[in-house]
Amino acid sequence: MAKSFSELTKEHPCFASHGARTGRIHLPVCPGCNIACRFCERSINLEENRPGVTGRVLQPEEACEIVGRALEISPEIKVAGIAGPGDTLASNNAFKTFELIGKEYPQLIKCMSTNGLLLNERADQVIAAGIDSLTVTVNAVDPEIEAQLNDYIIWQGRKIEGVEGAKILIENQLAGIRKIAEAGITVKVNTVLVPRINGSHISAIAEAVAEAGADKYNIIPLIPSAKLKNEAAPTCAQIDAARRAAGEYIELFLHCNHCRADAAGIPGKSEISRQLYAKAGSLSFQENFSHG
Repeated sequence: MAKSFSELTKEHPCFASHGARTGRIHLPVCPGCNIACRFCERSINLEENRPGVTGRVLQPEEACEIVGRALEISPEIKVAGIAGPGDTLASNNAFKTFELIGKEYPQLIKCMSTNGLLLNERADQVIAAGIDSLTVTVNAVDPEIEAQLNDYIIWQGRKIEGVEGAKILIENQLAGIRKIAEAGITVKVNTVLVPRINGSHISAIAEAVAEAGADKYNIIPLIPSAKLKNEAAPTCAQIDAARRAAGEYIELFLHCNHCRADAAGIPGKSEISRQLYAKAGSLSFQENFSHG
């Protein structure tokens, strides 16, 4: 049975309301993705501190070993999360990893992030995996707006571009959130704020995801990159306005740190990923990213 939201606020560092005292480890086991976000630039490196970046892509068995090492270095770790660097539902790697971790380290909270394209059809697997919290990135609930943020999706073996693909993505996201929420799993929604494109659309997103059953809503300021590298990052005033608009419909989440896909330690206090992966071996391992 998934942990309640009140339990998560005590044990999950990302939900802590008075600063993190516990740690988490992100396990980068999902290289492939099934949507082409215009702001996304996945990368294997040690320098950047943002989502979609990792020093290595792990196999599920390696990830379980890494968790053991992490707990030796930082016993404060209470959460095993999977947030990429690709999408967690685009392969079976996340489910295999959580199965192994559940057997070896059943005390750990399990959380994962997804773009939600496959959430509706794989919701039963997410529930069966014992996930305690799920984050879904929803950047628009209007296909015309979503199509400006996402070039295409890969769905049921087809590449679907523009508004048609955006419509399918949004429908699957909202239907999937509804299924996960009805199962008692805490759902957080992330929205990447691109002021020119979805800045005036935030209240509509917040209202829609709240109606679907989401518990928390998080505004992520755009990091200009990839095809949106020339877009202006949102100002503090724009972020505040977006939060106020969303807050009319759903409780806000205010502790996001743009974490890497291989982050480990206590957020804002300790970061052990380099130490952790140095112990595990080479950091130069490469695996091709893909869409599909």
